[in-house]
Amino acid sequence: MFKRADIAASRGKEGASGTPPGLLLVVSSPSGAGKTTLSRRLLRTHDELRFSVSYTTRPQRRGEQNGVDYHFVSDEEFDRMIAADAFAEWCWVHGRRYGTALATVGSALQAGQQILLDVDYQGAAKLAARFPVEARLVFILPPSFAVLAERLRGRGTDAASIVEQRLQKAREELRQFRQYHYLVMNGDVDRAFAELDAIFLVEQARVCAQLTSLPLPVQELALSCRLEARTPLAEQVLASAEREALLPSLPTACAVDQ
Repeated sequence: MFKRADIAASRGKEGASGTPPGLLLVVSSPSGAGKTTLSRRLLRTHDELRFSVSYTTRPQRRGEQNGVDYHFVSDEEFDRMIAADAFAEWCWVHGRRYGTALATVGSALQAGQQILLDVDYQGAAKLAARFPVEARLVFILPPSFAVLAERLRGRGTDAASIVEQRLQKAREELRQFRQYHYLVMNGDVDRAFAELDAIFLVEQARVCAQLTSLPLPVQELALSCRLEARTPLAEQVLASAEREALLPSLPTACAVDQ
């Protein structure tokens, strides 16, 4: 089993082993913002990018494969993994626990591999704190909160109460956008993918010290997605989310007696 000391000791050995440092591309978003679609497309585009399959205590859904979508485990097994220090990060989401195996992260970093992690903002913060050099955090934004709500309600797969819980969680997640290195606006899926792809290429080149070999347009596109460049857009989306939260408490101005 990998231990944290093993990963720490593997850093800075590129000159001795010839293996470049690994990359942890951490992608987060509110439910309905398109994270899964974009991540799967990135994985299909880059054979060298591996997906980190998280562990979870939530029930397996129809169409999901154990070991492919998630490792589905019992609460008891998850407790045992925590006790064995087997997680690089873990947290509660929607009343269930999710975690990233330390062995997955450790083997990728020691082999100089690139790995994509699909985690929420809690897990992203923990990974960034533990792996400040290797981890790069990307947050997928919806074009507006109204669009996000329309997407979730349009799925037709969840009860109205579940959708409202997801929207409330989305507000919480949007408030954390400042902890990310990059922000991708998913109003058009092709444009959003081009941005995510450019980010991966730039960060892959960074860890391999080959940034100057990338075409300038790719570098400029990734740069346009940096937190400092996208903060005004993110603040607009967050403001729309906060306004939406106030709507139920407003008086109904158009109500009339029949």
